[in-house]
Order: sequence, then structure tokens, then C-alpha cells
Amino acid sequence: MPTRPDPDFVTSETSRILADHAATEGALLPVLHAVQGAFGHIPDDAIPVIAQTLALSRAEVHGVVSFYHDFRTTPAGRHVIRLCRAEACQAMGADKLASEIQAQLGVGWGETTSDGHVTLDPVFCLGLCACGPAALVDGMPVGRLNAARIEAILSEAAS
Repeated sequence: MPTRPDPDFVTSETSRILADHAATEGALLPVLHAVQGAFGHIPDDAIPVIAQTLALSRAEVHGVVSFYHDFRTTPAGRHVIRLCRAEACQAMGADKLASEIQAQLGVGWGETTSDGHVTLDPVFCLGLCACGPAALVDGMPVGRLNAARIEAILSEAAS
């Protein structure tokens, strides 16, 4: 599993990101995206720096981080599978597929395998309704998934 970033480095990098967005009106979301881009997640140590600089409470910053599904508070695995949970994909067998993937990986939604290799996230509609069940695998859309196809994708991800 990835190690926790050094708190001093988090503070200095977050301060640099905030300085880059000093002229941005409504900077919270762009700052959070940049922080996540820098660290792969929003480290706990970044929250107070962001809050103080943007004149927000820590609770307000945390509320935004926890509200949006794309923000992470822990590092993701090296590979991220985002399986569509919308009704169209469910009608095409996504629930059964989700159970198979979770059993194969030994994780639940939003969890990462113990070796830090794969993270499984739910996503609610990828706009690939005509070719469900669908997923994003490392940001690439994949449609018409079945157990064999997902097994091949997972085997490739494990290598």
C-alpha cells in the first residue's frame, strides 16, 4: 500500500497549488482537483491549509471532498475499475458482474486490494447505456462486460 505523504511536503505543495489559484474565483474545486492530481488523493493534512487560505471552515472543505465521488481521501490502487451502477447496466447484468468482481478481488465498493493493485469504485452512468454493463478501467471505457472479459482485464491489470 502507498505510504502517507510527509505532512510538511503536503503543506508546502498544497500552499503552492493555492498560490497558483490565488486569482481564481470559487477556487475550492480547482484546488481540490489539483491537490488530488499531485497526491493521487486529498491528504488529511491538506484540508486545514486549504480551509485557512480560502477562508472556509475545515468542515466546509471536508463536506465538498466527501460529497463528490471523484475525490478520494485515501490513495487508489495502481489500477482503478469504475463499474457502472446505473439502471441500464443493472438490467444488462451489472449486479451479478459486480458480485463476481468483488469476490474475485476480495474487496467491496471503494476499496483497494490488499496489495494496492486494484481499486473498485461504483460510478452512476458512464453514458454507455447501449453497451452495458460498462466500466472505466484506468479511465478507458469498456462496454459489453461479462465475467470472462473482466477476468482478462483483471489479469492484465495484475501483471
